[in-house]
Amino acid sequence: MKIKPLALLTLSLSGFASLGAFAAAPNTDLNLMPYPQEVVLNQGVLKVDANFSIALTGFQSPRLQATAQRLAERIELQTGLFLKQPMTRDSKTASLIINVKEGPASTYPQVKEDESYSLIVKNQQAMITANSPYGAIHAIETLLQLVTNDNQGASIPALTIKDEPRFKWRGVLLDTARHWVEIDTIKRQLDGIASAKLNVFHWHLTDDQAWRVEVKSYPKLTDVASDGKFYSQEEIKEVVAYATNLGIRVIPEIDVPGHASAIAVAYPELMSAPGPYQEEINWGVHKPLLDPSNADVYTFVDKVVAEMAALFPDEYLHIGGDEVDPTQWNESKKIKQYMEKNSLADDKALHAFFNQKVETILAKHDRKMIGWDEVYHPDLPKSIVIQSWQGQDALGDAVKDGFQGILSTGFYVDQPMDTSFHYRNEILPQPLTVDDQLHKGETFETWSFDMPRKRGSNVQGSFTLITDVKGVQRGFIDFKGKARRGVQDIQLEKGVTSFWLDTWMGHTSPRFETQGNKLTGYTRAGNGQYVMTGEKIASSAQKGTAIPDNRKPNSVPSEQADRILGGEITLWAENIKDDLVDLRLWPRSYAIAERLWSDVSLTDETSMYKRLDAMDNWSTVSVGLQQQWQEHKGFLRLSNGQDVRPLQVLAQAVEQAQYYHRHHEKSAAGNYHKFEPLNRFADALPVESNQARRLKLLVDTWTEDKSNTEAKVEMQTMFKLWVDNTPAALKLVDANYLLTEIKPVVESTDKIAKLGLELIDYIESGKTYPAAKVKQAKQIIFAAQQFQDELVVRAAYPVEKLLNAAY
Repeated sequence: MKIKPLALLTLSLSGFASLGAFAAAPNTDLNLMPYPQEVVLNQGVLKVDANFSIALTGFQSPRLQATAQRLAERIELQTGLFLKQPMTRDSKTASLIINVKEGPASTYPQVKEDESYSLIVKNQQAMITANSPYGAIHAIETLLQLVTNDNQGASIPALTIKDEPRFKWRGVLLDTARHWVEIDTIKRQLDGIASAKLNVFHWHLTDDQAWRVEVKSYPKLTDVASDGKFYSQEEIKEVVAYATNLGIRVIPEIDVPGHASAIAVAYPELMSAPGPYQEEINWGVHKPLLDPSNADVYTFVDKVVAEMAALFPDEYLHIGGDEVDPTQWNESKKIKQYMEKNSLADDKALHAFFNQKVETILAKHDRKMIGWDEVYHPDLPKSIVIQSWQGQDALGDAVKDGFQGILSTGFYVDQPMDTSFHYRNEILPQPLTVDDQLHKGETFETWSFDMPRKRGSNVQGSFTLITDVKGVQRGFIDFKGKARRGVQDIQLEKGVTSFWLDTWMGHTSPRFETQGNKLTGYTRAGNGQYVMTGEKIASSAQKGTAIPDNRKPNSVPSEQADRILGGEITLWAENIKDDLVDLRLWPRSYAIAERLWSDVSLTDETSMYKRLDAMDNWSTVSVGLQQQWQEHKGFLRLSNGQDVRPLQVLAQAVEQAQYYHRHHEKSAAGNYHKFEPLNRFADALPVESNQARRLKLLVDTWTEDKSNTEAKVEMQTMFKLWVDNTPAALKLVDANYLLTEIKPVVESTDKIAKLGLELIDYIESGKTYPAAKVKQAKQIIFAAQQFQDELVVRAAYPVEKLLNAAY
């Protein structure tokens, strides 16, 4: 990739430092995502007007004809023009030539298709060249992202692009089992998937709560276990055909032997414990398991796979295989006898034995198995693919043992997260990033920690901070049951030590004080907090103690890296329904798509966010995605016929609780089930607030350089807007029962904004903020950072930095 290592994009405020300092940014300011491997920007533009036309040369097919026609329609959408003759056979006069060198081996896309392309735009004509239709499809998306409307009209910049994906497997999992999703919504997501140059639609069709695909040999699956909402086989074929035309593979996921409560309702005789079973409405991991000792279970699997193979032409079929609660197996005398007969030592061996039989059935129908981490077992054939939700270490284990793998950890978009977290998530397992050995003259301290959660076990472990002979600190953390990870930006400010790293909980930042051998504080996971306590368990000053041992991260040798096929964005549906899918997937999936497509060195977050904002608008206009409308519609419902502006302004300072904090809040309140309404203010919000992120940048900039008047004025303007918004927001809260619970959020936002204004005045005056006010300010900030109706006042975090700068 032709990249200037420090080519940082200019922000609207002069003199601002980049958030992604020392990270490689694109070599142009073009709003492309994913950014191509090579871009050379030339002088001039290709004019786009009513005479713009497209010619196809080389290999041609109905799919390419339809793709070209759709290109013309989207140019009209983006420019407002009516093209007089969009398709032409005269390549000499055409505005755009699409030259596909040869047709694919199959009309259905395969794993290792050639997706490369080149795009050359000159002042009079543009040329797309691709070895296959799939490269041409990707090139068209790049071309459409280049179309701009300025004071000279619509045009495409003159340039040369050479491009191909980094990974062959770039997917999106959509869970339509937990909550129903309409066919039209699925098709719209497929349009989005294609626009992001993703190429796999992983369709999660069955789970504990429902079975969503018609199986003619087992009709009760949809008769009694689907809520009356399922996809007929004709509808499945329709979706597969739609995806195929976009160059997207469709992989069904049929969960066995666990996540099988829906099967249990329809066919209890197949389960490991006697029925009857009731419809499962609660989220979580449940006990019903298929009975591996029952021959009818394998007949069931065989017939289901046969029908799925007839509907889905992909060579892979996903069996789930995750989160198997072995209780039913361990309590069954019949199954225990079966285990003894087959020399199976425990439930894990039984699970592997079951998967071997299922794999044989899949092979009979010419299908290869994909499964989640729990499927991995050395006895299974190396043809299977392991999809990892447990992380790069688990993925590395499978790859080192000869299996192929794909990563989903870090790409879970059902979790509201900062997009930058997803963007930092490297697919290939990496070695430890810090020296964890103690050298001469260095000292260390190791602290244990414990963090209770409202759902699930406590997060526990230890961290070690090493101080070198120059007083510089480095460190690492050992979460219980996980490999060692390096930490970044160790700081001590106002008696509070902090550092950060990315974990399965998102951006994770412990902040704590120590007194003697005791530790107290909190860990910020995403935008939420876990109370943290701990104690010093080892140090240079404690005789007989040493830095603890732990396994290192599971890096993969370069010669094995090609076994990692790519990754998948994952959208589970506990907090998702049909009219929220776009709002959760887009636009951030473009950033994840860039991680899967573009060069690994492309990491500048400032550039990413700038281009992501452009993708948000482009995908709304050109692709037809509805994330902006779904957000606005949520505000319209909550405003109850009144002006939505107060809610829009409030949303600048507030975010829905990130990571799985919302799930945990619902669980603690007894509302963790499929009938819990998704109609809160939190549900209408995007995954992160651009304005809150902007405020952080302003605070970082101004606290470093008090002469930056532009930064100060913009902060003050933002805070004043939030204060002025309070009366109207409270009026809306009082007018709609759905908003009653966010009244404390409105009040906290008001306090935070007023505090921000006061702190700016104190800092600018050079006066020290009084101790009594510091105590009160800390209370205001702490309250705003707590969960309130599944919300957090995100603006409280940068205001906390203002406070630290004021005393």
